[in-house]
Amino acid sequence: QVQLVESGGGLVQPGGSLRLSCTSSGIIFSLDIMGWYRQAPGKERELVASITSGGNRNYAESEKGRFTISRDGAKNTVYLQMNSLKPEDTAVYYCNGRYVGGSRDYWGQGTQVTVSS
Repeated sequence: QVQLVESGGGLVQPGGSLRLSCTSSGIIFSLDIMGWYRQAPGKERELVASITSGGNRNYAESEKGRFTISRDGAKNTVYLQMNSLKPEDTAVYYCNGRYVGGSRDYWGQGTQVTVSS
């Protein structure tokens, strides 16, 4: 019933920018914590950034200064602004959401980001 849908991925040249969006539906209350994860071929899924309903943010060390996570609670949407993209940022990016004290995470289907010349 709960559904997270990502958009905004695509092909971009090194140094370019993209903004990913994730909108949740089928929920009564806003998810307490939302985040972006990514998974490159042959690698484990890793956290990129997260944000709480109170606006507290957490970033992976390698993305600090380049990526910015934000959310619009009224629209049930979380964003990831990605600047100065590098080829190593190439991955499928997944939206994640959960409730504090909840028993499971909710995941989107992912959106492909490819950084290449």
